[in-house]
Amino acid sequence: MSEQKKRVKRAISGWLVLDKPYDMSSTEAVGKLRWLMGAKKAGHAGTLDPLATGLLPIAFGEATKTVPFVQDGTKVYVFELVWGSQTSTDDTEGEVIETSDHRPTREDIEAALPAFRGAVTQIPPQFSALKVAGERAYDLARAGEVVDLPERTVEIDAFDLLDHTPERSRFEVTCAKGTYIRALARDLALALGTRGHVGALRRSRVGVFGEASAVDFAAFEAASPDERDAMLLPVAAGLGEVEEVRVDARQAMTIRLGNPVLLVGRDAPVELDPAWASTKGEAVAVGHVENGQFKPRRVILPSV
Repeated sequence: MSEQKKRVKRAISGWLVLDKPYDMSSTEAVGKLRWLMGAKKAGHAGTLDPLATGLLPIAFGEATKTVPFVQDGTKVYVFELVWGSQTSTDDTEGEVIETSDHRPTREDIEAALPAFRGAVTQIPPQFSALKVAGERAYDLARAGEVVDLPERTVEIDAFDLLDHTPERSRFEVTCAKGTYIRALARDLALALGTRGHVGALRRSRVGVFGEASAVDFAAFEAASPDERDAMLLPVAAGLGEVEEVRVDARQAMTIRLGNPVLLVGRDAPVELDPAWASTKGEAVAVGHVENGQFKPRRVILPSV
């Protein structure tokens, strides 16, 4: 009977910024944390490869309604590029398909990096989660098919060399959503007249969430149920890069019924998109302001 009580699904809401361990998929991580929390609903804000470590923000309950705002945020990665070999997956998981004896110098790399900052065109790796005719590219690639993935333009805010040896170098990248670090490593190596693949990858920031917010998986697993609950950040934590509109308790009730409210006061915005409404620091809804009215798109139910 006690085991059955442990498995009762809870309508718990909030964010947990997991420091995802190596060799765990994002889907597996969400499933494990959802089970540990006994949560009814959970999802993540941006896939992280199984061989990568680092920040995987996981939303529970009402926080899942704010996932797009975190997912669209700026990402920061630190990765190691192994010189001299290109793999089928552009990381250590795949088979070596091309090799080169050439090794770039630090000066060579520094001279090449400016071309990989700003708007950069890249072809995603064959082994990626992109869909082609309804199928995941990595499923088609594993079946032996050559996947024709179209070029895409991504935004690289910063791309810096941290350490360098003849065999591998370490970089930090600040980029927008949709950037493939594996493709960036592959293309940089090609531009330098050699071959390369990602040897290690860590994500250190996703939108508003940095490493200071991260929770170690083993520590979370070992914690008591009350300690796990205490690790959750509020739903509003995922909205730090969105303009906040403060409303009173009566307006909050109106908004949660799906209705607009007129914003009053000297500093009340007239037009704002996107925006989120709050009362006493708690998220009420995400939406926009039009003609001085806050209009909800997604209502966020109060914490219980």
